[in-house]
Amino acid sequence: MAVVGRSARSALRLLATKPLGRTAVRRGYADGNEMSFTFAAANQVFYNEANVRQVDVPSFSGAFGILPKHVPTLAVLKPGVVTVLEADGSPKRFFVSSGSVTINDDSSVQILAEEAVPVENLDAAAARDALSKAQSALSSASGDQARAEAQIAVEVAEEVVKACE
Repeated sequence: MAVVGRSARSALRLLATKPLGRTAVRRGYADGNEMSFTFAAANQVFYNEANVRQVDVPSFSGAFGILPKHVPTLAVLKPGVVTVLEADGSPKRFFVSSGSVTINDDSSVQILAEEAVPVENLDAAAARDALSKAQSALSSASGDQARAEAQIAVEVAEEVVKACE
């Protein structure tokens, strides 16, 4: 609990020293046809205040697309594919394990993923093997915690296999 509290305090201090709307206004994204997009995981930053057309995200409240002038929203990402339609129209796909998405009223969007990888870097055979192992672990799990952990592993592995197809 203390670690969570320290993390929350650190995040709040960062937010208090850097107003969220300044970047979007400074970059001219207030006209409504563009959105400032930041997407990062613990190991890599994929986009940093980039101009993109659309972002499709998997969330626990349902998959949805984000366009400029989207209603401000906070959502929790579930395992699945985030698709980014770049300014030139080319799609980029990333598998995310979990995380959060924040959509601000200035058309800026931030995705912070626990783990993320470009879909083209996924190994389909390894994904199927991981799914098989997770299903075996689920069938042999004893106890509520072990079953819950195994079920999560199965769900994530199923999404990785889907992303590879």
